[in-house]
Order: sequence, then structure tokens, then C-alpha cells
Amino acid sequence: MVPSSIILSKRFVALVVLLNLFSMYVLAAAVSAAPRTEGAVQLQAESAILMDAESGQVLYQYNSELALPPASMAKMMTEYLVSKAVKEGKLSWDQTVKVGENASKQIGSRIFLAEGDQHTIKELYIAMAVGSANDATAQLAESVAGSEEEFAKLMNETAKKLGMKNANFINSTGLDRADMPEKYRPASIAGETVMSAQDAALLAYAILKEEPEFLETAKIQKYKFRERDAKPMDNWNWMLGSNKNNESLRKFAYEGVDGLKTGHTSKAGNCFTGTALRNGTRLIAVVMGVPGSTTDGKRFLETAKLFDYGFNNFEKKTIIEAKAAVPEHETLAVKKGVSTKLPVVTASDITVLIPKGKAVQPEVQEVKATQDPLMAPVKTGDKVGTVTYKYKDPSTDQNKTISVDLIAAEDVDKASWWRLMFRAIKDFFVGLFNGVVNLF
Repeated sequence: MVPSSIILSKRFVALVVLLNLFSMYVLAAAVSAAPRTEGAVQLQAESAILMDAESGQVLYQYNSELALPPASMAKMMTEYLVSKAVKEGKLSWDQTVKVGENASKQIGSRIFLAEGDQHTIKELYIAMAVGSANDATAQLAESVAGSEEEFAKLMNETAKKLGMKNANFINSTGLDRADMPEKYRPASIAGETVMSAQDAALLAYAILKEEPEFLETAKIQKYKFRERDAKPMDNWNWMLGSNKNNESLRKFAYEGVDGLKTGHTSKAGNCFTGTALRNGTRLIAVVMGVPGSTTDGKRFLETAKLFDYGFNNFEKKTIIEAKAAVPEHETLAVKKGVSTKLPVVTASDITVLIPKGKAVQPEVQEVKATQDPLMAPVKTGDKVGTVTYKYKDPSTDQNKTISVDLIAAEDVDKASWWRLMFRAIKDFFVGLFNGVVNLF
């Protein structure tokens, strides 16, 4: 007879085995049910996104709409607005400004500006872009808008125009409210500065489209702000491709990286918005909330994973050729012309990034003329409308639309009054005949 203790122990072992098997099943089911985008990138970050800088097409995203503190990545908006102010003639690069109290009391990364110091907009701008200097940034904000609080309002207005859905700015630097000089904390703007990875990518996209010359500043490796300074400031972007010759930063250097902006606070963790150009393709990558310290460079290693994924797994495909006719919309109506129909073609090609080995089948969604009907005369190459295509993005399975201009493929001269008169008579009798036929 088998002792009851042995029977109990066997039952116990069997129960443990069953529980382990059940746990493994539940875990496997949870993993398989977990939402993924591409799954091929394993990141240590709270959120991330990878975007094509040419089209804005998203190639990868993880928690990309989660609003998080961006730290000094908020300075990208300051850089954008200062550059626009210069282009609009509100400021000039060689304009000298006097440092105010707010700038002189900034903490964190700074160039130790004293109240009353005088520097040019360009000098302060480089200090902001290269050394992430909070004092230089605050002074630039005041130079644009009169006060940092008014500048923050401008930042928020601009964010809405750019489609940044989750952004809120309370200052020009990205510092937490508690870290701002108490006297200059904004009373009219609630909360803290936050941005999503998607917001940061959209802002970088706008900078690269509208202010591409900013990269000439963003890629400066070292900058000596004052002659008396013991040494120049180093660029916080260790990922710059030019760092391949820097022994201490070589492992972070990534071929083609020439911008954009780092960020770090205790609340934000380590953040980075980077851009890289390789073989004619420029990508934007954002990582936020990367654990670790500012000295371990982990945010750059995580960003490299995104760039590797984009450059290694995607290729440019032209899905619509330039000078191509649109099926079933080969012509547009023309009024008062020698011809009543104008042949039209696409003004340029449409190129998208798609996973290697996959294809895209675009379909015409809408054709819209600039005027319906067009009015003669029309010259070859004139823009006469737009065509919008729809397609399914094979990388995200999302439905996408993309538009391109339509141009005239040939001239249509204005018809003489004689021709127009006979055409009107013809149209009258054709209409009359059709009306009579319809009676029967």
C-alpha cells in the first residue's frame, strides 16, 4: 500500500506542473495579444517614433502620442521661431541684445550670462543649439516676444498650426516650472511643458522643411562663446557623424546624423530627436524617457536602433511617375478655348518609403481642377489642379492619402469670337434635339 504522504506529494508536484503550464499559456497569449507596430525594434524608452523627413510618413511608432516632459527638446520650437523671426526681419543675426534678469537667473545647462551682458542673436542661437544653454534660450525668447511668457504663448499657437496635438509649452527652455526663476514663472499658462514623440517629430519635420539651414548650426561640434572662456562648449549630440574621429564618442557616432536636439531632466529622463541622411533618404527619429544618465549615451544607442531599422528595412519606391496621365481623368474641361478639353499630367512623381519586397497599389481618390471649368488660354506646364491618391501603407496597414499637382500637357489658346459663336449655336441645337428625344 502506497503511503498517503507520497500520494499527496505526487499530487502536489502535478499541481505545480499544471500551474506552470497554465502560467506559460497565459504569458504567451498576453504577448501575442500585445499591440505592436513593426515589432522588429526592441527599445528601452517610454515612447518613440521614426519618420521619413521627406513625406512625413511614419515607419515605426511606440506610445508616440503619449505626452511626456521633453526637457531641452522643447528648444527646437525656440530655434524654429527665432529663425523665422530673422527671416521675417523682426530680428537680425548680427543684432546685439542686452541680457536681462530672467536669462541671468536660469539654472541647468547654461553659459553663465550676467545681467547687462551684450551678445548677438547669432551667438546666443549657437549657444542654445550646441550647448543647450538655458540662459541664451530665455534671452532669445524675450528678444522675439518681449517676455518669455508671451513667447511661450507663441510656441503654443505655433504648435497647433503644426498639428502638434499633445504639446504644451510654459517656457522656452523645457525646464520644469519649479526650476524657473520664481518671478518669471508663467501665470497665464497652466501645467508643465509636455510633448509627445509624434509632436517632436512633426516639429523636426517642419524645421527640416522650412529652416533646413539650421542643420549647419546643429552639427557644430564645438563652440567657444567668449574669447576668455577656458574651453569651448561641446555639442550634446554625441551621435553626430563627424564624431567618428572622436575617440571618446566614436561608439555613438552614426553616419549621416547632423542634428537635431537632446534633452534631459530628472522627470524627463533622457530624450533625443535626431535626423540622419543616407543615400538620399533622410529620417527623423525620436526617443523619450530613456533610462540611465546623461553620461552613458544610451539614448543615442536606442536612436541608432531606429535608424538601423529604417535604413535597413525600407526602400524608396515611385508609385506615381511624373508627367503621367491619370486614368479616367486624362483631360479637364476648358471654357472659351480652341479646344474644350485640356490633356493633363502629374507635375512630379510620388515616392514613398515601403518595406523592402512589398508593393503599393495607389488608387485615384479625387481629381480637382483649380477652376471648373478652366478658362482659356492655358499654357503647357501651368498648374491646373490636383490629384489625390489613396493607398494602404504596408508598414502600418493604415490608409494613407497623398496629393500631387496636375499641369497642362499642351497649350489651349483662347478661341475667336467667331468659333465661340458657332460652338454656342451647335450646343443650342444639340441641347434642343436631346430635349425633344427625351420627350419620347
